[in-house]
Amino acid sequence: MLQMFGRRFLLAIVFGGACIAQAQANRYVSNDLCKTCHSAIWNAFYKNPHFKSIASGKEPPENTGCQGCHGPAGNHVDNGGGKDTIRAFSMLPPEQALDTCLRCHGQTLSRANIRTSQHTLNGMACTSCHSIHRSQSVHALLRKPQTALCEECHTDVRAQFAMPFKHRVEEGVIACTDCHNPHGSFAPTWAMASRPRHVDQAMANEEPCLKCHADKRGPFIFEHLGVRVDGCETCHAPHGSTNSRLLLRPVVFTLCLECHNGAGNFGRQGKGVPAQTSNHNMADPRYQNCTACHVRIHGSNADSNFLR
Repeated sequence: MLQMFGRRFLLAIVFGGACIAQAQANRYVSNDLCKTCHSAIWNAFYKNPHFKSIASGKEPPENTGCQGCHGPAGNHVDNGGGKDTIRAFSMLPPEQALDTCLRCHGQTLSRANIRTSQHTLNGMACTSCHSIHRSQSVHALLRKPQTALCEECHTDVRAQFAMPFKHRVEEGVIACTDCHNPHGSFAPTWAMASRPRHVDQAMANEEPCLKCHADKRGPFIFEHLGVRVDGCETCHAPHGSTNSRLLLRPVVFTLCLECHNGAGNFGRQGKGVPAQTSNHNMADPRYQNCTACHVRIHGSNADSNFLR
């Protein structure tokens, strides 16, 4: 038994020493060695925003150049290459790829709630959208121009941008990131039950619609609760619609009657909309365009019925 224990102890020392020697061999080397095999990438790397880690000359080896992302290259050089001797992103699971990027980008993307974003929860990694060495976009090292990249997965939204009334994303007037944060966002104060996916927030935790439609911001003395609580999507389709003003329904009064139908406390003095009176007969085409009278439908400072 003593002899067997001695053999195990000797084997532990031998293999333990080999592991230590291997760990010590995996050292940081000069980044100039990378261009020996990866000349095409190296010759264009000066255009890459990550090149500033080399240009500054102040960063430690673990944050400098190629090895800042791919890890120490000692074993990679000694073995003549190979994906198993370096941190190859094509071999990494999404979680490890994200952890690697957040070593430097953690001050911004972690605040965007990226770890619990829908993209991350559905198995996407940073390299799903970004191409560090072969980017086709001048913005954020994206694999493709932003609109084409987002539409690869969001095909239903791409169809909505072909509607007669739409936000002009395909034409390049606005971009997806004007309204959405692809790295995730926290639950807003509006429409919290539906938790809009990756919808960005404007000032004071407001909907991103108000970045452009500032006249709808308020604050108003008389608030339209549908706007303030449920959000713009209660009445409007944000991407595109067959109806004027991106409305969800083709006829205005049918949209208003979804809430103002006499139930609950909606309507004038909590009695609902008097739909069948002689001066407010919703069957009469004269009264079917609600906004012809209720002109300040998003909110008013003068009239509780939004008449002016």
